[in-house]
This record gives sequence, structure tokens and C-alpha cells, in this order.
Amino acid sequence: MTTTALVRRRHRTVPYIARRTFIHVGLVSAAFVMVYPLLWMTATAFRPSEQALIEDSLWVPQPTVENFVQGWNAVGQSGFGVFFLNSFIVAGLAVIGNVLSCALAAYAFARLPFRGRKFWFGLMIGTIMLPIHVLLIPQYLLFNALGWVDTFLPLIVPKFLATEAFFVFLLVQFFRLIPREITEAGRIDGCGHPRIFIRLILPLSVPALTTAAAFSFIWSWNDFLHPLIYLTSQSNYTVPIALSLFVDSSGTSNYGALFAMSLLSLLPVIGFFLAFQKLLLDGISTTGLK
Repeated sequence: MTTTALVRRRHRTVPYIARRTFIHVGLVSAAFVMVYPLLWMTATAFRPSEQALIEDSLWVPQPTVENFVQGWNAVGQSGFGVFFLNSFIVAGLAVIGNVLSCALAAYAFARLPFRGRKFWFGLMIGTIMLPIHVLLIPQYLLFNALGWVDTFLPLIVPKFLATEAFFVFLLVQFFRLIPREITEAGRIDGCGHPRIFIRLILPLSVPALTTAAAFSFIWSWNDFLHPLIYLTSQSNYTVPIALSLFVDSSGTSNYGALFAMSLLSLLPVIGFFLAFQKLLLDGISTTGLK
């Protein structure tokens, strides 16, 4: 009997089929538990607001878009479109700042020989372990002294200073994988470090740069704490802060509109992931992120 026939016969045995069925049922059940909150939020967004916190089923007998209309037009003094625009401005500039500044810092750590490089790189990695709450008060005092409170500057300017050590580390790992023969060939052709960085390193690092851009966009888009601290005018609120306006502890809360706008706030993140899915997977696999 050939090996293929033995494998097929083994696959037809009752214990093998039962084990495979048990594994698949377990995986499907675990997947359902993970996506149930998202499915429930989607169903609740199309359910009448007075039933938002009562029904726990995923079936909506009479779906309505009234929650989307109320949420988009009737929150505070501004329409919800203003908050989406604010979030796009903050997240977009954060992506540009993080990718540019962290790529420059990573190139220096990966390719430029300078005294104390290992020490400074280790110190930079050590900042990842600092709790974010330790930095909140000093940063607030600094930005308040600069007159930046209630503006987007505290949320954007630090991104242009390579303060995200995680992205620097990620890009350093990728730059080290690029053969040195390529950059040495560029130096033989008369290229300096700026031209090598722009003409050789950046085009070869698109997957890693896309990964950094994706994480930067998602973190900035979903950030609640920093906008809550620095933004005081309602017209400057980003989407996570604006969602809290639907919940009023002293008055009437509109949970239907809250879930409707929460569902809309997920669309940019999902669209970003779908648009750059292939580059993201390439970047994660080549930089060792798992």
C-alpha cells in the first residue's frame, strides 16, 4: 500500500474525523465569541434607541437608520463630521510625522557609525518601558507653558521628533536586513547618506514603512487619553472624545446614536487595513512582529 493510500485511510477513521470536527467547532465558537461584541454593536446601531441596552440578540426585526441621522446631526454644538475631520487631521499628520522622523532615526541607528550608538539605541528602547502616566504631567506643563493646550499641536508635534521608540526599533530591524552591498554601491556612485536614504533605503522599505503607518494611524485614531487632556473646546474634539457626548450622567443618554457613530468610526481603520493588507503582512513577517 502506498503512502498516499495510507494517509487517505487514516483520514477516514472515526477518531480522526471526530478530532477534526471538535477542533473546528472549538475554533468557530472562539471566533464567534471574539466577534460577538462587534456584531452586537452593529445590530444595536440599527435598533431603536430605547431598545439599545435591553436587547442582546443579533436579530433586528425592524431596522432603522434614525440613530445615524441623530448621531451625525445632533451632538453638542457641532455636527459629527467636524469630529471626523479633526480625527483625520490629527491621525494623518501623526502618520506623516512618525514615518518620516522614525525612519530617519532608524537609518542613523542602523547604518551610521557614531560613538555610543549601542548605548543610545538601548536607552531609546528603554523608553518603551516607561508608563505613559509618568509623562503626562511634565508634558502637560510643557505644552501649557508653550500655549499649545486646546490646539492639535501637542498631538502632532511630538510625532515629528521620533518619540515613538517602537517604530524606530521596527524600522531598525528592517534596515539591518537590507544588504550593505547596496548602500556601498551607492557610495561608490557618489551618493551621500541623504541620497542613499531617499533613493535606496526608502523604496526597499515600503512594507516596514506601511506597517509603521498603519499602527500609527490606528493608535492616533483611537487615542482617547491625550485628546481628553489637551483639547478643551468642543469644536476641537476628535471622534473618541465626541462619542462620550452621547452619554450624559445627569440627563438623557442617546445610546443608539452612540453605537451608530461608533460603527462609523471603525470604517476608516477597516478601510486602511484592507487597502494595505498585503504590505502590512509583508512588513510584519519581515520585521519579526508576530
